[in-house]
Amino acid sequence: MSLKILSVKKSVPQKIVSNEDLAKFLDTNDQWISSRTGIKNRHICTSESLVDLCEDAVKKAVEQAGIAFSDIDLVICSTLCGDYLMPSLACCVCERIKISCPAFDINAACSGFIYALDIADGYISTGKANNILIISAEMMSKLVDWTDRTTCVLFGDGAAACIVTKGNAIRYLKLTAKGDTNLLSFPVGTGNSPYKETRSNGFVNMQGQEVFKFAVFMIESQSKLAFEKLNITADDIDYFVLHQANKRIIESARTRLKQPEEKFPINIQNYGNISSVTIPLLLDEMLEDGRIKKGTRLFLSAFGAGLTTGTCVMIWE
Repeated sequence: MSLKILSVKKSVPQKIVSNEDLAKFLDTNDQWISSRTGIKNRHICTSESLVDLCEDAVKKAVEQAGIAFSDIDLVICSTLCGDYLMPSLACCVCERIKISCPAFDINAACSGFIYALDIADGYISTGKANNILIISAEMMSKLVDWTDRTTCVLFGDGAAACIVTKGNAIRYLKLTAKGDTNLLSFPVGTGNSPYKETRSNGFVNMQGQEVFKFAVFMIESQSKLAFEKLNITADDIDYFVLHQANKRIIESARTRLKQPEEKFPINIQNYGNISSVTIPLLLDEMLEDGRIKKGTRLFLSAFGAGLTTGTCVMIWE
């Protein structure tokens, strides 16, 4: 692998919605939500657009990396849905920060950040780019059904941006996609074509128990493949930075890997599930509080609709 992460910074909406806030209009309560998911609060967009959040995160990431906007020669944005269906969110960000370079969105659901790392590696290793801006940005609040207590309580909004360049931090990276639209999906509305027999609007649909089983199995099986390839064990990893979808998924994976709790950082209680944003957001917080430093060995793992997975082992440079 050919890259390292120079910087990573987050941006979240100002409004914080607690479990108690949701209980005012849903048949739910804090105990029901937190005991099943680990979530206490989530940030929800009110006046902010996704481009607003991206711009804030990008400016902080560029400053931290010590580069200029003009040094960016590729923008990859991981998102389920930007502010527009077209142009891409990546192009909207380029407009906002006034740069001109190739820019495109990818959609690998919650695995999007690791998918973006893999794409960036291809560009850097072939000499097509030097400094790549990766953005993960999600506004889950516009995708969920706010009358469905089983889904709307799970998600939040936010963005994270990172700058990657040539390096040797990544030691292993593997992507998969099962090709499954049944367990987790968001059907697009059919519009108002007079030739369409039926019309509908879409919301996130999820079979929670089956997604839970898939996630735990995936983390265990994909980690085994990674460790065998690198000739290491779980004991050699300093931190397991997992997609923050559900605290019980993380705990189940930790138990199967027989690792101590302190090696599995969790911040889902503050943000909920922000799809592809969760891993870079958590990396930002770990860098801020000093848990990640040069030489820290990280295992990144994500899973999402598709069913996609991304697994990455890196040594921080």
